[in-house]
Amino acid sequence: MGLLGSTKAFQYYNQRHKWLGSEGATNNSVPRSLFTFATDFTHTPATEADFIITLNGQEQPRNNYAYDVSNKTVTFSKITSGNITTTLTSAGELLTSDIVIAELLTQVLGDYRYISLKDVVNNFMVGYVGDGKLINTAKRSEVLFYAKRCIQEFNYDIGRVEKIQEIEVGPNLSIPMPQDYISYVRLSWADTAGVEHIIYPARFTSRPSEAILQDSDYNYIFSQEGDTITVDSVTIDRFNDFPVNNLAGTVNSDDYFYNQNYHSERIANPGLRYGLDPELSQENGVFTIDELKGKFGFSSDISGKIITLKYISDGLGTDKEMKIHKFAEEGMYKSLVYNMLSSRAMVPEYIVNRYRKEKRAAMRNAKLRLSQIKISEVSQVMRGKSKQIKH
Repeated sequence: MGLLGSTKAFQYYNQRHKWLGSEGATNNSVPRSLFTFATDFTHTPATEADFIITLNGQEQPRNNYAYDVSNKTVTFSKITSGNITTTLTSAGELLTSDIVIAELLTQVLGDYRYISLKDVVNNFMVGYVGDGKLINTAKRSEVLFYAKRCIQEFNYDIGRVEKIQEIEVGPNLSIPMPQDYISYVRLSWADTAGVEHIIYPARFTSRPSEAILQDSDYNYIFSQEGDTITVDSVTIDRFNDFPVNNLAGTVNSDDYFYNQNYHSERIANPGLRYGLDPELSQENGVFTIDELKGKFGFSSDISGKIITLKYISDGLGTDKEMKIHKFAEEGMYKSLVYNMLSSRAMVPEYIVNRYRKEKRAAMRNAKLRLSQIKISEVSQVMRGKSKQIKH
């Protein structure tokens, strides 16, 4: 949404909202000053902890005001000026010359590229639902259901909303999957310079979701309810204690230039490096995935390191995350039309097929528009292809 009645510096770059004392609502029965976040504000805060309030340049304690998240309003009951705190009365409203500023503690920029789920649903109801339009009647809840489904598909196939979490790996060598996790893009550990080193998936081991308890005859032991009893995985414990460097052997100092003396090394040290599996000849560690329990596991050399988890989100984490790029907005509407018409009785098949084709065309156009292929980056990578291949 555009910046209505404000400036770019105030609402977007500085993430602030400004009121004058004259905007406070006077109510003699409840003598307080009331201020409302404008609907064009880039991000309205979710809790009082998301912003600070200043009155004429002085920060106000949180017990001076209350925040109603449903109405996005700030209600003052007291004001602090200098070292004096005054309770507002019917004769003690804020002055018209007073300036109240709410400043978000966390800035979120770049959101003008996106349209929110709320706006998508509103626009669809206005443009596609009603007498003489494609869909005669539709409940808002029905449109919202299909819109959320579309956001999930678009985030994976088109927009590919990627998030990056920074986590420290503890002694248990595992971290949980994020709530909105769909698939990982890359896991890396960061060195002291902040440079990331890619951690590769381990195909030579796995992370069992269950370890079955057995008796001395190796029969399963069941609980009174008839369920199998599980214990800690021995496979995980053994791999956690395993020195992963043994997989590839000690890395020699001349490995970067191994292609230059490949034949001499092969003759002098038969079997040392010849036939080595490339996925094991690296020192960055490996990870495993337990899909059932929703955890990532790591090799022992990752313990205590800071890792970054880059993953694809389903886009449904929070209300402010449920958005779609404006370049994909048309594809969103076409998808909604197709999904709603295909689920209704008495709609001719040729109508459904028509909007299936329109949906595919709109999604293809959105994918092309949002493609992140930069010719300058491709050229830079190709320039490095003439260099010798390194481990």
